[in-house]
Amino acid sequence: MSPSPAPIPASPLRLGTRRSPLAMAQAYEARTRLCAAHGWPESAVEIVPVLASGDKVLDRPLAEIGGKALWTKELDGWLIENRIDFSVHSMKDVETIRPEQIAIAALLPRADVRDVLVGAGSISQIPPGARVGTSAPRRAAQMLNLRPDLTVVSFRGNVATRLAKLQTGEAEVTLLAAAGLQRLNESGIGRPLDPPQWLPAPAQGAIGIECRVDDEATHMALAAIDDAPTRAQVMAERALLLALGGNCHSPIAVWTRGDGDLTMTARIFSPDGAVKVEAEATFAAKSDGPAELARQLLADAPDAVAVHFAGSQA
Repeated sequence: MSPSPAPIPASPLRLGTRRSPLAMAQAYEARTRLCAAHGWPESAVEIVPVLASGDKVLDRPLAEIGGKALWTKELDGWLIENRIDFSVHSMKDVETIRPEQIAIAALLPRADVRDVLVGAGSISQIPPGARVGTSAPRRAAQMLNLRPDLTVVSFRGNVATRLAKLQTGEAEVTLLAAAGLQRLNESGIGRPLDPPQWLPAPAQGAIGIECRVDDEATHMALAAIDDAPTRAQVMAERALLLALGGNCHSPIAVWTRGDGDLTMTARIFSPDGAVKVEAEATFAAKSDGPAELARQLLADAPDAVAVHFAGSQA
């Protein structure tokens, strides 16, 4: 049963977001969905852009300068300090363990989970010895596993920046998230890479909205736009991450299908892509299935892979 429409807020709800074009597009989508669900005018939600640390430092991989927290820490601080009422994130950029004052109140319907290859028609068509521009350990390891002849070079920045780097010859190919391109109305760029040959990042394609745990009114309003199938998949993938004990250097790829019963295919790699460990399981949503799958992966992982996952020491 859907929650009853909430009354128009006495003062506009403040929605915090990063300032990047993609983050702003996600904020507009969140506002549109929330206002439509309750019959509010769009003026009931004020979008508050915040400059994230991850948008300030673009010359080094995130793993070297603080990891995923660089996308969330400013928004988390503003939320906890009551400078905003809720915040919007790409869920693949949100740390597995969140501050206890913050709740993941809503997950919007998940978009295309796939990566897109830009610069070649397929992985097999990438020229021998070509440079692949990416700063994502998952993308680098997965590509090197399939094409060990290639070279990975660091690429950071928003979609436009990375495409510009490709145009100026800093690499021959790069990889982008299909969902991000679609949200920027750039869906004609590149060739999607289909599972199971190529697996996406945990929570890829999902937009998450967070609020303070003690803000019951905002939490209840956001419940109206929480998508149950997306929540089942994303929370299962975050549970897998938690059980693996991965960090920003740990290459993890996962593909989840279903709603009540979920089928999850997961792979972990050595950072150089030389070793891949894969497992698949079907389990009920909200069960221990992700943790059991993580234990299977780690039990099968040689030292070259296991050393990059804290769960292997549990």
